[in-house]
Amino acid sequence: MRYADGGGLTPTGRRRRESVRLQAVELFEQKIKPSEVARRLRVSVKSAYQWHQLWRDGGVQALASRGPSGSRCRLSPRCLEKLAVYLEQGPAAHGWVEDQVWTASRVATLIGRKFHVSYSVSGATRLMHRLGFSPQVPARRVAERDEQAVSAWREATWAEVKGPGRPAGATSASRMKPGSPDGRHGGGPGAGAA
Repeated sequence: MRYADGGGLTPTGRRRRESVRLQAVELFEQKIKPSEVARRLRVSVKSAYQWHQLWRDGGVQALASRGPSGSRCRLSPRCLEKLAVYLEQGPAAHGWVEDQVWTASRVATLIGRKFHVSYSVSGATRLMHRLGFSPQVPARRVAERDEQAVSAWREATWAEVKGPGRPAGATSASRMKPGSPDGRHGGGPGAGAA
């Protein structure tokens, strides 16, 4: 099952699901069929049969929550603390002097350099969010851009190039032919009706 936030169930959700499975175990112990368990607990019949099989093969422990799903963080808590310090130092302290922006790609590279662990760009993004940071996308601007020259060009040259345009009333958006004097097109249905 996929979740909109990219994760699985919350800890509360996992406890609630485990509680439902444990209620199912109580009913299985009373020799109640999985289809009836599904009806009583308002779960799918398929889930009830899977739980029944797990319970028969492994007991109550087989239906206990296994914790959060998904891959585990490949950095230790100590490494995460170091990474947060590195991020606070800024990109220039780690070789990116052209701007002061942490991109997910840069963070993935930094993790590889400092901790010898490979992270994808999306993995680095999730890790940054976990640490309370957000990646930033730099504005694509030419380093030699002269703002004064750009505004002077807009005021002088662009006005000439753009031209005055058409007057507002000169065109029509309608594809219809002009109507006949009585409001109907001649020769169409109902044209001869009085």
